[in-house]
Amino acid sequence: MLGFSSEEGTSVKKGESLEDTVRMADSYSDVIVIRHPETGSAKRAAHVARKPVINGGDGPDHHPTQGLMDLFTIKREKGLRNVNVALCGDLRYGRTTHSLIYLLAMYGLGINLVSPPSLRMPDEIISDVKKAYGAEIKEFRTLQEVVTEVDVLYVTRIQKERFLDISDYGNLEGSYRVDKKLLKKAKEGLIVMHPLPRVNEISTEVDSTPFAKYFDHAAYGVPVRMALLSLLLGKI
Repeated sequence: MLGFSSEEGTSVKKGESLEDTVRMADSYSDVIVIRHPETGSAKRAAHVARKPVINGGDGPDHHPTQGLMDLFTIKREKGLRNVNVALCGDLRYGRTTHSLIYLLAMYGLGINLVSPPSLRMPDEIISDVKKAYGAEIKEFRTLQEVVTEVDVLYVTRIQKERFLDISDYGNLEGSYRVDKKLLKKAKEGLIVMHPLPRVNEISTEVDSTPFAKYFDHAAYGVPVRMALLSLLLGKI
């Protein structure tokens, strides 16, 4: 295994292009996993690599392996029949929700989007999902509107690093907070998921309740990613 998480000590620091970095990594590895701040970086990598490329998150665009973890968690905890899911929080920049919404539509799960207007799911994604899968998508402004109806509440943080104007972040920080008071109204059997890390969007008081599945959710990443690597390496 080889890799780096920053430019320090690499040729990227000297100005090497993404494509050339990928070509070099391709020579030394069997699979390339790329996590990059630029939209479309994984696609650029795949164009020049001979080995399989896994998108570990490209800017605010997509995070496919997280989507697989998300769907696996829903299947393990609730099944995939007659399940109603709410995606809430930062749906504009939240790459995990951008990938998950396609999987929810693909498997015919109910899709509810909960966000402030400035952070709603991009129109092009909503349009694409509807066109590709005929999905019915409902949009809401508050958690109170959906908590009594959904089986899965998928919570995302408001991502400070995505805001050009820090005052915009300040105005939304703490919005859509999940706590015991909110969950008193929840549908029986509701589970709360989160791709992590959380900041303050889920109160720690929820951790000890049956609703909390976000740490189990994270743990499922081990078998899911093991399976993906095994598949790409021809082991299964």
